[in-house]
Amino acid sequence: MIPTKNYSACTSMIVGKNASIDGSIMIARNEDSKSSWPKNYVIHPHQEFDTEQEFSSNDNGFKLPLPKVRAKYSATPEWTAKFGLFEEDGINEYGVAMSATESTYTNDYVLGADPLEKDGIGEEAMITVVLPYVKTAREGVKRLGRIIEYYGTSESNGILFADKDEAWYMETGGGHNWVAVKIPDDSYAVIANQTAIQYIDFQDPENYLWSTHIRQFVEDHQLNPDPTGSTFNFRQIFGTATLSDTYYNTPRVWYGLKLFSPDQQHTPVDQNMPFLNQANRKLSVFDVQDFLASHYQGTPYDPIGEGSEADKHRFRPISLAKTQEAHILQIRPSMPTPAAGIQWLAMGVAAQSSFVPFYAGATDTPKQYQNATGSYSPDQAYWTYKLAGTLVDPHYVKFGPKLSETQKQLRIAFQQSIQAADKVVRGLSNVEQADYLTKINFENSQKGLNAYNSLISDLVTNATDLSPLNFKQDVNL
Repeated sequence: MIPTKNYSACTSMIVGKNASIDGSIMIARNEDSKSSWPKNYVIHPHQEFDTEQEFSSNDNGFKLPLPKVRAKYSATPEWTAKFGLFEEDGINEYGVAMSATESTYTNDYVLGADPLEKDGIGEEAMITVVLPYVKTAREGVKRLGRIIEYYGTSESNGILFADKDEAWYMETGGGHNWVAVKIPDDSYAVIANQTAIQYIDFQDPENYLWSTHIRQFVEDHQLNPDPTGSTFNFRQIFGTATLSDTYYNTPRVWYGLKLFSPDQQHTPVDQNMPFLNQANRKLSVFDVQDFLASHYQGTPYDPIGEGSEADKHRFRPISLAKTQEAHILQIRPSMPTPAAGIQWLAMGVAAQSSFVPFYAGATDTPKQYQNATGSYSPDQAYWTYKLAGTLVDPHYVKFGPKLSETQKQLRIAFQQSIQAADKVVRGLSNVEQADYLTKINFENSQKGLNAYNSLISDLVTNATDLSPLNFKQDVNL
């Protein structure tokens, strides 16, 4: 494999508990980087050490002392730690969910005053040094904020947090500044590689958090473009609005609003779409799955649609070949903590994979989700789902319906599994819950792999006569 530095270029979505159909809070993201770069899914056990630990990055040398107690947490690290861990998303034993990160960009004017720190914290380290050490989403924001202020950050990023009560979205700007917004319970947000947070109310620390000296920093360096000076719009002060944004970023936000708030009138290149929105209906986990798996269906911009060749390749789609995995971290406040969190994982390209539900209260993950290798191996989950997509790609019109039917049947099966398991788990002790949820996770994992291996067999069999080395001939010859 080519050793290149991993920068995620992702698409995220957050749904408040009153905006969802079942009262759950959801934070979700496509992790996009390279088209052939496997991911694992692991659960780190609760550990208590005799001495203080230290994190040391393989990526840029960032180092951080860590507490002696590390909570149990799940994660989706890279197949190799050579260029950093990139654990990316997970849920800890306290029911806190975190997804890191949505890559964003700080404008040059701000970077001139507060440059990025080469050896500061980066995306690859954030889950590892934050998630096991916090008991609420708000604590997660504050812990990461303190690290950024003291050590600096090597990138501009957006980070998603959730627990049973609330969801937060945090963004960094420059090397040491950051803000965070508590997502209103009745709202949702979609973010696409561009600074998204808008107005910050410094009189409302219950719903907004920020770096200690951010107001003084902006004032000292004359960074606020508001001519009245009466507002603090983080997007306008710290973010970008370039030609690249209009082709790469804003169209993805536009499509999310088109799906969930169709009464809003925007164009794909609109730079002023709102960060927080209300949907025209209650949103389900399937709505979030559909968004992460979307590629402008129903518009001229769908790469596999019927638009012109120029339109089909005009905008960067949400689901694309470079997706390593897609996840939805769903927290259901009505359930006991071990069963409240479900980590839905789609290995590979969301449009061609299937979101498999994993209860956060489990103690282990299936072997097919561990120890991935950098080249194809049929016994690994990432490569199984990736192979199915690769076989569909050259013959989308012919094989697309077979893929869609497999995805549909798995959706139904997984939903039935969750409903049945939820009824059982309420009556179990803590130890029994962990064992039972692990068993259910393994069953659901195998269900998905079996369905995709069956699909792969069907695709290979039906592709045998589609070779260009073919000729129509008389069957009697």
